[in-house]
Amino acid sequence: MMATTAMSAPPLNTYASLVSTFGSFLTVAIHTILYERDIYPRFTFLSARKYNYPVRQNRHPKVCAWINDAVAAVEAELLKSAVARVAVVIYSPTSIPLERFMFDVSGFPSVPPSETLTVFEERVAKNASKTSTSAANPIDLEEQFRGVVSKLAYCGDSLGPLPEGCSFTVCIELKDEAEAPLGHPQPWIPSVPSLQRPAEKTSERVGQDRGGVRTTPIRYVEAGEFLLDLWIEEGREKKKLQEGVTEKTNQSG
Repeated sequence: MMATTAMSAPPLNTYASLVSTFGSFLTVAIHTILYERDIYPRFTFLSARKYNYPVRQNRHPKVCAWINDAVAAVEAELLKSAVARVAVVIYSPTSIPLERFMFDVSGFPSVPPSETLTVFEERVAKNASKTSTSAANPIDLEEQFRGVVSKLAYCGDSLGPLPEGCSFTVCIELKDEAEAPLGHPQPWIPSVPSLQRPAEKTSERVGQDRGGVRTTPIRYVEAGEFLLDLWIEEGREKKKLQEGVTEKTNQSG
């Protein structure tokens, strides 16, 4: 988790550097979510620092490898400008979506793969004669990332406990014009129907868990061309589980 400080970090003036920065942040966010939602025992996490803030990192090699591979697959699709949203989905022991941690990257610029290393053009500010670069300020971005991680670190207080035996995965939602990532080996598989975007004449089950029954905003991150919105969605099944626990508690009382 220890990394280059914002003072010495290269400027985020290309699309490739923007995607790489998001990938690093997504890695930190996933480890934080797994810790705060007790997906793995807390003793399997070690303390580290990122963005000048204390964070947690799972120390199991297979967990770290899976997360790194998932983030690399996300970055590969982002470099194609194909991704609208990234989601870290928490599933119940029966594989039903309970929570979705959403990372909306639809505000990222659309850049052809051949131009990912091209420096962003300068912009002319309105009512001003001076030009301003579209590159994100690393120090400003680090401060905003720190704010996001601090909110994720306390999300358990508002979300409440999850049942034992939950699992997680990382999903992407493609832009309407993007092609499905097909190939061999195949890093992506279609998500469960309840999390897919419904089209015309589809089953009622398609998309029924999108949006959830409760949404908690996290933060909007804006620095140059880096535009990212984050929120948490709690699904219908989670509400049913919580209501069932409350009912059992009342009956026992």
